[in-house]
Amino acid sequence: MRASGTFSVHAFVPTGLKPEPAVATALPVGVATMEKRYEGEVTGRSATLFTAAFDQATGVGTYVAMESFEGALHGREGAFNFVHSATTSGSDRSAEFFTVVPSSGTGALTGITGTGGLTVEADGTHRVWFEYEIG
Repeated sequence: MRASGTFSVHAFVPTGLKPEPAVATALPVGVATMEKRYEGEVTGRSATLFTAAFDQATGVGTYVAMESFEGALHGREGAFNFVHSATTSGSDRSAEFFTVVPSSGTGALTGITGTGGLTVEADGTHRVWFEYEIG
């Protein structure tokens, strides 16, 4: 099944956490927490651990995010984890990865498996979709 929706970021909080021991690279690594809210066939909220090596000035970098989602897909309520990552050269996305964490589902989403994706449109709209099965 495919569930899609939009999301908005309600909080992005840098943690100040840095890799130890420190290693100097051209792009520093940072960690933040995020809260997102979802609407559409995907409804609910997520708490996210967000790690990135990113240059704000040029928009170049890579991120890895682990999300704990609570809500519903097509009205099936529960919770699960998913992970996603992408690289940008400033104007594109590549090396995208998105998967539901096996055995993480609860409630009516127990047994969920699958993949998905996300995009940010030119007008700033954030879209997400899940290609999933409940087994």
